[in-house]
Amino acid sequence: MATLEKIRSKSGLLLVVIFAALLAFILGDAITNGRNLFGNQSTVAKIGSQKIDYLDYQRKREELSQQLEEARKQNPQQYASFDVQRLPQMAVNQLISEMLLQDGVKSLGLQASPEQLRQFLFNSNPSPEVITIVRQLQGLGVNITSVEQAHEVIFNPKNSGLSQSQVEPLQAMWLQVEKQAAQQIVQQNYVQLLAGTIQANDLDKKALYNDYIAMSNVSVAYRPYGKVDEKKYPVTDAEINKAYEEDKYMFRVEEPTKEISFVAVNVSPSDADMAAANKLAVQTAEALRDTAGLTKELRKEGINVERRTLKAANLPGGAVKEFVTSAPYDSVSVVSNNLRGFTVVKMGRRYTDLDSIQLNLVTVVGNALPAKVMASLNSGLPMDSLVKKYSADSVMVQSEQWLTLYNDKGRTNELPQAQLDSLRAASGRFIKLMSTGDGALLAQLAKTGAPVEVYDYEVVEYALQPSAKTIEEAREKLEKFLADNKTAADFSKNAGAAGYNLQNFQLTQSSDAVPRMPGYTMYYPDSRQVVRWVMIDGKPGQVSHVYQSNDMQQPMLYAAAVNSAYDEFVPVTNTEVKDYLTEKIRNSKAGDEMLKQYQPKAGSIASVAAAMGVEPRHIEQFRFGPRSGVNAPKVIGMIAGGKADKKVVLVKADDGVYAYVINGRQNEKLAYDAATYEQQYRQMINPQLDAMLRGAKKIKNNVYKFEAGD
Repeated sequence: MATLEKIRSKSGLLLVVIFAALLAFILGDAITNGRNLFGNQSTVAKIGSQKIDYLDYQRKREELSQQLEEARKQNPQQYASFDVQRLPQMAVNQLISEMLLQDGVKSLGLQASPEQLRQFLFNSNPSPEVITIVRQLQGLGVNITSVEQAHEVIFNPKNSGLSQSQVEPLQAMWLQVEKQAAQQIVQQNYVQLLAGTIQANDLDKKALYNDYIAMSNVSVAYRPYGKVDEKKYPVTDAEINKAYEEDKYMFRVEEPTKEISFVAVNVSPSDADMAAANKLAVQTAEALRDTAGLTKELRKEGINVERRTLKAANLPGGAVKEFVTSAPYDSVSVVSNNLRGFTVVKMGRRYTDLDSIQLNLVTVVGNALPAKVMASLNSGLPMDSLVKKYSADSVMVQSEQWLTLYNDKGRTNELPQAQLDSLRAASGRFIKLMSTGDGALLAQLAKTGAPVEVYDYEVVEYALQPSAKTIEEAREKLEKFLADNKTAADFSKNAGAAGYNLQNFQLTQSSDAVPRMPGYTMYYPDSRQVVRWVMIDGKPGQVSHVYQSNDMQQPMLYAAAVNSAYDEFVPVTNTEVKDYLTEKIRNSKAGDEMLKQYQPKAGSIASVAAAMGVEPRHIEQFRFGPRSGVNAPKVIGMIAGGKADKKVVLVKADDGVYAYVINGRQNEKLAYDAATYEQQYRQMINPQLDAMLRGAKKIKNNVYKFEAGD
């Protein structure tokens, strides 16, 4: 009883402790993005028994994001359309490959030799970390020009007048670089060893050579099945099931798959939105005519004025250019107004200006020396004589440097107008363009480019987008449709009648997002959230709620219904599978009858071709392979392995009925080159190194649980 009383007396404190623990638990779960409360809360993927942790995934995801940002800066056109929804899966794939590679390296006990490490570090392009080390040494006043010199200074600092404490951070950086380099070397070595296991033996290479030099002279007639009469050749469920079991390997899936029906609603501006935009265009034009400028109300509507100063060659085409090149000063016009929005322009000055100038530049070190050098130059001393009169360490000359004053964005910031005015006013004399306590930049205006016409104007470009009311009305309509069609069957059956375009997709745990078309890597914006619902919550027969993209310029609404789910094989009930098998069976039945029909005509290829209603083709140099001139692999093999007996052979293939005659054979006189057929063998085998590394290990991908919210 005493113990019980003690517990009761401290019940308030106990509740606080329990509440704090519970709060920490809930917050921890929230931080991990709503992962399952029980199970692997931080496991993004598994390869066999090995796990990829969320923190490693997050680091890789951020690394790829930074690489994409840098790539867009370097090549904006190439990466402008890259969908960031692909980054999560790319991060997982890279981490899986790295883990498999590390396992392979570890299993063989590979190590980088000192010679390989030296070659990698000193003779390759230096890594950013090595460049940082070199720059830090240069900042300490050490004159080095190579990575090898940097290494010598770091580990023998006294020879360069440095202390051990100065280089200790750089030593740590270098050792980390060495560690990373050693890892890259052994991984490269392992990949080379792995690739080297795929090699053709002498029999393989000789077989490829013999297939290539063997040529046949053949005549071929081909009758495709075309549209086969369904009533004449009925197909039963029993026949479909039997064919499915025979070809089941064709329908294997690599990971859990769900088939969905999908609706995407592109919300467009309503008539009311367009009427409001028209009114806004008029108000904007009136405000630009008024000296007071834009009102607060207009700015709240997203109206902003941008001043542009462009050469005639860089003016945008169409109505803007037409107005700017002809309108009087201070005039205003709504130059365009359509479904995409409106453009209002207020004309400013129209004048001529220099497009470019040529400068002679002299950089002078020191405080007093710049004035002396400038006096010498303006007294007639040639620029190329400066180094003779003053030391090369004090003066640097750059003659005839062209400077562009205007680009396609307008006036550049390379030379302020005040400095240009000073150069022109100097009438060919050198002036001090810039100066600090450590030196000065002297400049002389040598030449000017031809004057160009420049236009100064203000522009408002307003993008018309659907209002919040329009979006909400579209959402309410879609939600009503979902309320009336709560099963996948009803969803698919009635979407078209409700005005929605229905699409069907197969989604897996590795799906980046919902594609715009089956098989394409262009995705609906922010549609990873749909994938997340499908793979986590969606059960066959269920319908999702409405999802919305975050792009307010072109908002979209989504809804999906799960039709079926499977882990190993696409079932025979799948529409595409069933249609494929039905067509194959029906074609086979038609092919049997066509063989009976053409067999009596098999005395000559001409008579068979006439019965088929086609002209025979004569192939004088038929070779075994995909470029043989025949589409059916079965027929290609039969011709390549057949005898030149000039007999007509009838064959039922998947795409139609063939008749062929082998008129003769000969071997091309071509020298045997083992290296050529080694390469052909590798191309034919096409080894997949990732698959070789993975082997029989199963991959469980949970990345969709960590992305796109609820």
